[in-house]
Parts: sequence; C-alpha cells; structure tokens
Amino acid sequence: MNTPTTSRFKMPPTVWALGWVSFFTDVSTEIIYPLLPVFLTVTLGASMAFVGLIEGIAESTASLLKIASGWWSDRVRKRKPLMIAGYGLSALTRPLIALATTGGHVFAARFIDRIGKGIRTSPRDALLAASVPSDQRGAAFGVQRMMDNAGAVVGPLIAWSLLHWFTGDYRVLFWIAAIPMIGAMAALILGAKEQAEVPKAVSAEDVAFTVTPAFKSYLGAVLLFTLGNSSDAFLLLRAQAVGVPVSTLPLLWMALHVVKSASSYPAGVLSDRIGRRGLIVGGWCVYALVYLGFGFAYEAWHIWALFLVYGLFFGMTESSERALVADFYPDAQRSRAFGSFNFITGIGALPASLLMGWLWTTFGPAVAFGTGAGLALGAAAWFLFMVKPQTVLRA
Repeated sequence: MNTPTTSRFKMPPTVWALGWVSFFTDVSTEIIYPLLPVFLTVTLGASMAFVGLIEGIAESTASLLKIASGWWSDRVRKRKPLMIAGYGLSALTRPLIALATTGGHVFAARFIDRIGKGIRTSPRDALLAASVPSDQRGAAFGVQRMMDNAGAVVGPLIAWSLLHWFTGDYRVLFWIAAIPMIGAMAALILGAKEQAEVPKAVSAEDVAFTVTPAFKSYLGAVLLFTLGNSSDAFLLLRAQAVGVPVSTLPLLWMALHVVKSASSYPAGVLSDRIGRRGLIVGGWCVYALVYLGFGFAYEAWHIWALFLVYGLFFGMTESSERALVADFYPDAQRSRAFGSFNFITGIGALPASLLMGWLWTTFGPAVAFGTGAGLALGAAAWFLFMVKPQTVLRA
C-alpha cells in the first residue's frame, strides 16, 4: 500500500493503469451503446419492452457474478486473473453484436458481455481500494471514474464522426468498437499490479464475512434507488421521441460523459474531505429532479440540458458510493463487500427496466420517469435517516 504522504494528485501506477483500462473499455462500449436501442428497435424491429428486458437481464446477470467473483477474489487473494478473464470475455462480444441479425443475437451478446463485467468488477474495485490509503479512496475512485467517463466521451465522438462522414452502417461501427479493447487488455496486463503485502493465507476471520447492520441499511437504500434507476437506453429513446436526431445521439451521449468525467475526480476528493454522505444524498436528489424533467420535456434543448445536469448526478455519486463501501470493511473482506454492493445495484436493474418499459407503454413517459424520481427521493430519505455516519469505519 502507498504511504500516507502520497499526493492526492499523484496516484499510484496501478490506479492509473486501472483508469486506462476503464478508458479504453468505455471507448469501445460507448461507440456501441448510444446506437444500440435504435439498432434494436429500428433495424432489428424489437419492441421497447424487449429493450428493457435485454438491459435488465444483462445487468442482473452481472450482479449475480459480481458477488461470486468477490467471494472468490478474497478467498484466493488474487484480483488480477479474474479481471483479465472478465475484460477478455467482454472484448469477444463486440464482433457478436456486429454480426447480429435478430434481437435474440444482441441479447446473447449483451448477456456474455455482462458475464465479463460481473467477473471483473468486484476484484477491480477491491484492488483499487487497496492501492491507496483510506483518506485517498475517494480520489482513487474519482480517477477511475474520470477515466471511465473520458472514454465515454471519446467513444460517442468516434461514432458520430464515422456516421457523419464515412458510413451509416451501424455494423461497421460495432466492428471498430473491438479495437480499443486491445488497449484495455494491454493496460491491465502490463500496468496493474497485485498488492504485494496482501497475505496468501486466509484466516477464519477473513472467511467469515458478515453484512453488518449499518452496511445492510446502506444496501437497502441503494436497492430502493436502483429500482428507480432504469437503463439509460430509455433516456436515449426519450431523446429521439422528443426530436433529437438519431445521428446526434452520440454527441448527446458524449456531452453527458464530459460532465461526468469533469466532475468525478473533484467529487471524489471532496468526499475524502467532507464525507460521502452529503454527496450521495445530494446526487440522488439531482437524479430525481432530472427524471422529472425527462418526463415532461417536449423540446430538444430540454433533453440537452437534462443530460448535462444528469452528468452531475454521476459525478457526485459514483466514486462516493464505492469509496463508502470500502470504508465499511478491511481489505481482506473488501472484495466481498463490493460484490454485495454490485449485486444489489445489479439485481435491481431487471425490475427497474421492466417497470420503466411497462409504465411508459401503459401510462406514458411522465408517469414512468416520475416513478423513478419518487423512488430516488425515497432512497435519499432512507439514507439520510437510517444510515448513521458514526457507523461507518475508515479501516
């Protein structure tokens, strides 16, 4: 582990390596993702409910594996092999999406991709938390989220440029999306290092992971919020319905991630200085307001404004939520703690997306997005009154 004298602005090489892994992975992912809902509904003729089903099952699949990979990572005291397997598996799915001719093919590719994400995420977060002292965890996760979101800026820009100047064939873009994954695998294999001081022997205390009452309450708030946090594919479909041209969707997606990237590191550092609590509650309230806005938006500029504010929600919460998980447990149990957190956020994805699709189809977008806003406010209240700050440890 790094000494306490490590500057917040000079993260260890492993933190930056994991940041580059996230950058290249998101460049690849975000070339595809803004176009995937339209590809499914327009090119392949899938329904909006099917889009929700794909996204929900994909994320729920990932959640089940996150808790299993977290347990195994703590058990064998190795993070990196699981990460290599997970990122490698996701890399193989890019050509599968390019070759898809039915919605079922896309479903299969997304399923495999989320298996890869499920395998890699908990060990990655544990390795990241172990790479810095406790008072720099927010900053370290902020770096990772900043790089991740920077990749999500570059990816849509590549997609928009190719659509605008070279080709209107989505499949060509999906093939190109396989290239950045080479960079991700190189950064992971060559740059990320296991923490040498982690013991290989596992004690009975290490194995006996217990979800404490405080952590359980935190997970309850996260689950409630997640039930209102449906797939962002619905935001892109809403943008198209309001009047944002399909060719401009990658730029809209890029603008969102500019804000996410710019706000992630400062928010992570701020969470180290003033605590995670205010940023998480505030971010969830921002989310509620944004979702209300999406429900009642009727002009394209409304969508652009909402996407920019939506980016602040991510900046405020992504690094803070993960750093808070690390604050609850020592390193020997931390991968399982992240597995539990990622399981909760993933398992709520299926009902969240199915609920959004059903409410939108049955009652319209105002009710669908309003329901998500209400659940977010309920989660913020839960966190504020039920998760006490004195119960959090900074081990």
